[in-house]
Amino acid sequence: MILLDGKLVSEELKKQIAVEAAELLEKTGRKPHLVAVLVGNDGGSETYVASKMRNCEKVGFKSSLIRYDNTVTEAELLNKIKELNEDKEVDGFIVQLPLPKHINPDVITEAIDYRKDVDGFHPINLGRMQRNLPCFLPATPYGIMLMLEYYGIETAGKHCVVVGRSNIVGSPMSILMARNAKPGNCTVTLTHSRTQNLKDFTLKADILIAAIGKKNFITADMVKEGSVIIDVGMNRETSENTKSGFKLYGDVDFDEVAPKSSYITPVPGGVGLMTIVSLLKNTLAAAKREIY
Repeated sequence: MILLDGKLVSEELKKQIAVEAAELLEKTGRKPHLVAVLVGNDGGSETYVASKMRNCEKVGFKSSLIRYDNTVTEAELLNKIKELNEDKEVDGFIVQLPLPKHINPDVITEAIDYRKDVDGFHPINLGRMQRNLPCFLPATPYGIMLMLEYYGIETAGKHCVVVGRSNIVGSPMSILMARNAKPGNCTVTLTHSRTQNLKDFTLKADILIAAIGKKNFITADMVKEGSVIIDVGMNRETSENTKSGFKLYGDVDFDEVAPKSSYITPVPGGVGLMTIVSLLKNTLAAAKREIY
């Protein structure tokens, strides 16, 4: 069993990003600029955004954080998005999810200029992704592809089973793994909460991607010997034994499943770190006008 080390891969890729950012600064006199919009005080969102800002600094990007409390109206948020769309000093920006219930996330996502949509959620980017055209890829699926590529894991002709069909991970992941690209060219089965006899599908997976949001949902009896296991789960539980006051668990029962796998991602230290690198790569591409 080989551990897919998100810390190792992300640090290597960040070195490359820093070099390219420095070259851009020398050539144009400006740094890539990422803006994050954070609404409310969700603990997970606070942690993610702080990490994104910290990593921007590490690779030589400019970063800005715009905060609103939970009472912000959808109209106010849309006005800020319009302002960011028109700001030539902003290369890319994200509106951190989840949003308060009175704000429709689809309305917000579609209001973002697709040329600055470094989260890769805009319908134009998703449509271009499906057609295998240059675009900003959704950050978590992109991070998984970068990890598969780094470790040289063969995907062509393999059976990939994705557990979970969210618009953020599961659905785009299934498209990327099926595309005529490298990594890609898998035969893909997309499963979800309504799938009957789920175990029948997961046992056939050469590559199993778990993104269902349930702690330790995938157990040893659900995976075949020698499979590649990608755990996207980030399930937070309070804990008295950690400095942060919480502990992260994946969607895969790591201790049980790891001995049966050929490769497996840990939680934490796996896919989560790759998500941030993908966001940086998208922002760099936006600053360099590589896609649009």
